[in-house]
Amino acid sequence: MKKSVFMGTLAASALMAGMASAQTLAEVQARGELNCGVSTGVNGFSAPDADGVWQGFDVAVCRAVAAAVLGDPMAVNFVPTTGQTRFTALASGEVDMLARKPPGPSRAMSTCA
Repeated sequence: MKKSVFMGTLAASALMAGMASAQTLAEVQARGELNCGVSTGVNGFSAPDADGVWQGFDVAVCRAVAAAVLGDPMAVNFVPTTGQTRFTALASGEVDMLARKPPGPSRAMSTCA
């Protein structure tokens, strides 16, 4: 229980820190759904399963934020993005948040090689 509350709080903090303004939060709450930008079908991170239900780490982050902000982890609209479109989608308001790592190799990956 404590872990899920912590993760929800952390996710909500990340959403609020990453939003362009408080207006975005109000829009999400009024809409009743979080538009979350995810990678395009990367197994383990964000990909729909055989039933069309999105699964993976990035999906779990989106669901945690939706649970914290809206009280419903299923109140998420997953918007597939690419490295070229994700920041444009965020800046234009097409998505409310991104659940993806920045482009390029991560520091952790480079130190493990």
